[in-house]
Amino acid sequence: MIENQPRCQSCGMRMTEEFFGTETDGAPSKEWCKLCYEKGQFTNPTMTLDEMIAHSIKYATKGSKMSDDQANVLAHAVIPQLKRWHK
Repeated sequence: MIENQPRCQSCGMRMTEEFFGTETDGAPSKEWCKLCYEKGQFTNPTMTLDEMIAHSIKYATKGSKMSDDQANVLAHAVIPQLKRWHK
């Protein structure tokens, strides 16, 4: 069930096992997706919160998955609360 799936703590994507990132020893990371985290490091370590929000909105609206307004509201509500960005 999607509600019980973990979210990447960087981009907010809901993850299944095939989307888990990897730790330095190759173990799956249940906190970070493979798009954001690989071999124990962020794939884009200099990305800012604002850049992640913009990237997320672009991804969510690609192919009309979601309207711009819906994606904007969701990204601004979810992403700043994730472990990578929440300070």
